[in-house]
Amino acid sequence: MSTEARLPAVTPLGPDSVAWQVVGDRRLLLGAGTALLLQVAHPVIGAGVHDHSNFTEDPWGRLDRTIDSLLSQVFGGREAIAEAERLREMHKAFKGIDHHGERYHALNPEAYWWVHGSTFWTTVRMREIFVHPLSREEKRAFYAEWRRLGLLLGLRDHHMPEDLEGFEAYFDDVVANRLEDNHTVRELLRSITMRDIPPPPWWFLPEVLWRPVRPAGGNVLTLCAIGLLPRALRDHLGLKWTNADERRLRRLGAVARAAGNRVPDRLRLYPKAYRAKRGY
Repeated sequence: MSTEARLPAVTPLGPDSVAWQVVGDRRLLLGAGTALLLQVAHPVIGAGVHDHSNFTEDPWGRLDRTIDSLLSQVFGGREAIAEAERLREMHKAFKGIDHHGERYHALNPEAYWWVHGSTFWTTVRMREIFVHPLSREEKRAFYAEWRRLGLLLGLRDHHMPEDLEGFEAYFDDVVANRLEDNHTVRELLRSITMRDIPPPPWWFLPEVLWRPVRPAGGNVLTLCAIGLLPRALRDHLGLKWTNADERRLRRLGAVARAAGNRVPDRLRLYPKAYRAKRGY
């Protein structure tokens, strides 16, 4: 049964939504490492990624596909329905036994919602540092929209906290009591350093010139990935974070905000978001 038939009352988001104002900014990339760490620290997701993902062999392609999927869900209109169905079909085959000896399935509602909910949390957190903090009312509206997307993805009302306050309590509880250190977390942390990462597809210079850029890029991505994490998870994973690191993150945030204010929308936004905002 198609998503469209299964969820007839769910409509895609439109230009009046907070999500349209928030999600399309390229600075979203600075929160990608944090979102992924939050997700793979969940035992079901960590096991699924370890068994079924190729992110270590194709990190740029994996990141590009993840961002494109999110943009399709938010800005795609009717395409969002097809994207939600594609995701569910793809994840049907992702199952196995985790390192605890427990059976897992990627469509486990608890895990499926955690991927979606942790992306919401990371987007809000990224905005606080690199763009502009959302007001409390904007966060409430954004969360309500995120629940709509959750319904589109095939989740049910009872799988998701009812309101922002409920989500915040839920999020803190999962971080404190459900997330773990595991092999996938450590693989991801190594990947974020970019030590052995090839140049991205858009790199048009000789590969030899990528080598001096790679350590600096890895330092920035690591700073963002660790710095945006909830402190409780940072501590649980044993990730060092100093006052000097916090100052570096804040300085990077100031640079990102200043740059965003000066860059035209056609460069600041992902193409899919820019086209949607332009009405085509």
